[in-house]
Amino acid sequence: MAKAMAKTKAKTLTAYDRVKIARDAKRPHIFDFIKALCSDFEELHGDRLVNDDRGLVGGFATLGGKDGSSGSPEPLPKDAFRVLILGHNKGSTVEENMASNFGMANPDGYRKAMRLAKLAEKFHVPVVTFVDTPGAYPGDTAEARGQAEAIAKSLEFFAALKTPVVVVITGEGGSGGALAIAVGDKILMLENAVYSVISPEGCAGILWRDGARAPEAAAALKITAPELEKLGAIDEIIPEKNLMANLKKSIVAALKELEKLSVEELLEKRYMKFTEMGRFN
Repeated sequence: MAKAMAKTKAKTLTAYDRVKIARDAKRPHIFDFIKALCSDFEELHGDRLVNDDRGLVGGFATLGGKDGSSGSPEPLPKDAFRVLILGHNKGSTVEENMASNFGMANPDGYRKAMRLAKLAEKFHVPVVTFVDTPGAYPGDTAEARGQAEAIAKSLEFFAALKTPVVVVITGEGGSGGALAIAVGDKILMLENAVYSVISPEGCAGILWRDGARAPEAAAALKITAPELEKLGAIDEIIPEKNLMANLKKSIVAALKELEKLSVEELLEKRYMKFTEMGRFN
């Protein structure tokens, strides 16, 4: 009975209900995922140009198994992968929220992500990205340092990266700020996450000049996991009951599938994946 009620409740969630769930401050953030999924994590800092943007973090880790420290010379256990983790960082406290700009990365963050991903390519390590941002930071300081150029360059960069990329949309997937680290070979999405070109409030404000119509806009935008799976924009929906176990299983399965491909096959499939989006009968 309880399962049936939970299933009915899930079916009755509106698109805007899922938006509110995706934005919930108690939802797991990047360091929660790292702690649950990885046996070690060594964060790397800075874009080597300006500073270390706390809105987007990254570092090398062992995902999917327990092998002690990152310096262990022992072979990796079964179902474990050395990976580069990249992800938006919203923070879990008010202080962290402010320091990380609520997950809205500056150009420095995207340039840091590209710098670290280049290291992953060099050492033949796959990349796993965690997407959770309202969007890239739109302030004048970000624009002055080349926000649009950094996002555009990141799209181009990840499209041609010669190592597997698995993307996980965990909360808000907001516009170019999300897409900048979401060009990958497998795109996973939590069942209550959202992924859109604009926020429902922004869409309602543009179309109807009425932010109160955000729920209507959310439904029209097709931003939920089930709708995006139907459209072919994502590959798999991750159930949030037993979330971490489900997510680890799906990421490991994706990495196992991708490691069988040559670099040429990997890049060709990635190219076809994104060029096919938007073609409908």
